[in-house]
Amino acid sequence: MNCYPAPSPLSCRISTAAMSTARGTIKEKAGFKAAEDVVALRKAIEGIGTTEKTLVEVLTGRSNAQRQLICKAYQEATLVDDLKGDTHGDFEDLLVALVTPPALFDCHEVIRATKGPGTTEEILTEIFASRSNKQIKALSDAYLAETGRSMTHDLKSEVSGDYATTLLILAEGKRDESTNVDPAKAKADAKALYEAGEKKWGTDESKFIDVLCHRSVPQLRQTLVEYKALSNKTLQESIEREMSGNLEDLLVAIVKCVKSVPAYLAERLFKSMKGVGTTESTLTRIMVGRSEMDMLDIRAEFKKLFGCSLYSTIKVCADNLAGNILVP
Repeated sequence: MNCYPAPSPLSCRISTAAMSTARGTIKEKAGFKAAEDVVALRKAIEGIGTTEKTLVEVLTGRSNAQRQLICKAYQEATLVDDLKGDTHGDFEDLLVALVTPPALFDCHEVIRATKGPGTTEEILTEIFASRSNKQIKALSDAYLAETGRSMTHDLKSEVSGDYATTLLILAEGKRDESTNVDPAKAKADAKALYEAGEKKWGTDESKFIDVLCHRSVPQLRQTLVEYKALSNKTLQESIEREMSGNLEDLLVAIVKCVKSVPAYLAERLFKSMKGVGTTESTLTRIMVGRSEMDMLDIRAEFKKLFGCSLYSTIKVCADNLAGNILVP
């Protein structure tokens, strides 16, 4: 299932929603009644013309768990089928993403990245570098249920080389999740990485892959500190200097996520809206996928990194899109 971007109403709703107990911007609606929402949605879809405002208000005003209850109560033709029949393009993709369970949403994105000629490594890199073990396990289970095949089996046929080695380790979802930090081990890893890259002729990519894919996030944060003290360069700088292509992109993404997943995703959002054209699928994937998790933190990082609000940037993109439609 393709998932693309948010129209301007979403930027308003997600940006102004109240804070939830998590760091998301969408929370459960108090006094929620699935039956009442079903009536409102049917009226919006089945009348003369589709009332987009109602669709946006209902679907972005409920948590994903509540949306699943709405889907269950909708009966007859599924809500997804009706949304596909009465909306179009990026708006359709956005609404379908909103009513899709998170793990299945990630599953559809992985399938989209690997189906047809060529593989969209950028999507795979973002997903597997930024997800937790629990999220990857849920994604893997959803993939098996959806396709009848294991996700790692299919990935093996789509990617190759050291990029494949790295991606498949991440796709196992077995990163150490200990919160303890071993300073001596961090120093040893930093030394091993330095000797595998900056200090030798050629690069031993396997050492970078092993450390970055297996160590816990707190442990890697300490390793980044030790590496900078040893080499006078950041590990990201060394990776960018020593490697190239998809492997470089994936290892850099891991390093960025070790430092801050919200900052990494804020950068992804900015790049999706920068220059000519907007990558709507990236907008939808991140805005919907993180709306109940850490969107408040992503918003803060976006403002810190780029000096403007995420809301205003999305609004400018939406306004420009409308202008492009109105002015051939």
